[in-house]
Amino acid sequence: MFATPQSARRTSAPRPRKRVVTDRGGLVMSQTIRASSAPPAPDAGRDEERSGSVLTSAAVATVIAIAARAPSVHNTQPWKFRVVDDVIELHADPDRLLAQIDPVGRELVISCGAALFGLRLGLRRFSCVPALQLWPDPAQPWLVARAWPSGRAPSNAVEAELVAAVPHRHTHRGPFTPGEVSPRLLATLAVDAAAEGAELTFVEPPGLVSDLAALVDQAAADQDAIAEISNETRRWLRPDGSQARDGVPARAATARDQQQARRFRRRNFGEPGDPTDRTGAEPAAGDNAGEPPAATAVLVTDADTADDWLRAGQALNRLLLRAATRWVFASLQSQPLESPRYRDRVRDLLGLPGQPQMLLQFGRANTALATPRRLQAEYRTNGNRA
Repeated sequence: MFATPQSARRTSAPRPRKRVVTDRGGLVMSQTIRASSAPPAPDAGRDEERSGSVLTSAAVATVIAIAARAPSVHNTQPWKFRVVDDVIELHADPDRLLAQIDPVGRELVISCGAALFGLRLGLRRFSCVPALQLWPDPAQPWLVARAWPSGRAPSNAVEAELVAAVPHRHTHRGPFTPGEVSPRLLATLAVDAAAEGAELTFVEPPGLVSDLAALVDQAAADQDAIAEISNETRRWLRPDGSQARDGVPARAATARDQQQARRFRRRNFGEPGDPTDRTGAEPAAGDNAGEPPAATAVLVTDADTADDWLRAGQALNRLLLRAATRWVFASLQSQPLESPRYRDRVRDLLGLPGQPQMLLQFGRANTALATPRRLQAEYRTNGNRA
């Protein structure tokens, strides 16, 4: 779908068929999605602050801020937003594509899918019914979606909880803290994934979790052996004191990708770890401490198209926000799913009905440090549609 940033700029890549959908009645009040009209035509002379406007400029800024808090691969935040009256366009940012790790753009589209759910949730924050047009213009291969308010419906308490969880939702790195993760919450996360057209499959037999941990180890070792991939990963690590508003900060590097697999195994089975990680660095303080994860799961889609990646991203953000409403977070294991060969092995090992898109482990954490986010001026533009 996205062979390289350069090729995508030169050619009109094949796209899923154009579709328009809307959350009729809101994210939670109804799971039904039905066809809607096309986006409203732009009106260059309209004052968006005038009486009768659906969204004020401040409301649009809030909606985009909620979307921009979405999870993304290595916190690359690979999106841009373009505002045309009440229509918000979501564009993938090819300059933030990880060409070595993610050459076809699968993780980039999953990240944009997570931001797309954020747009929907942001519109619900203002009691707007979100309408979406996916892949609307084949001539703009990086234009993922257009979103706009299509009517109004009162938001509800569950949607308000999701909005409130946005600031502290984060990808968990490091040990979990003591505390129960209720089976009822885990079941709700599966419902959330299903509502977005994906499936959250829990991996329960210890033997399967052990085999999965071994695949994580092998995939991470394969990546470590490729200098181009290692260099690309290091470019997104931010040292202490960095003013960067993207990437993975050094304070979170206690669980950097090279160490994740080893903790994955020790948390579940108490196996002794090597005194150093694969890079030769001493393990971080607390690397062996903390509670084991409460659950291991795989996010699965029916197929492996750009539409499926968008579904996976929306499901991922939705269920992570739901978990965060109860101060439950997930560590994400990406290495075995960044290689088609290992993804097939994960699918075969677990007997999955479709394509694995994300591997997660859930646990409780009682505190959360804010993850850096870029300023809106860096990823937002205004203007009329061509």
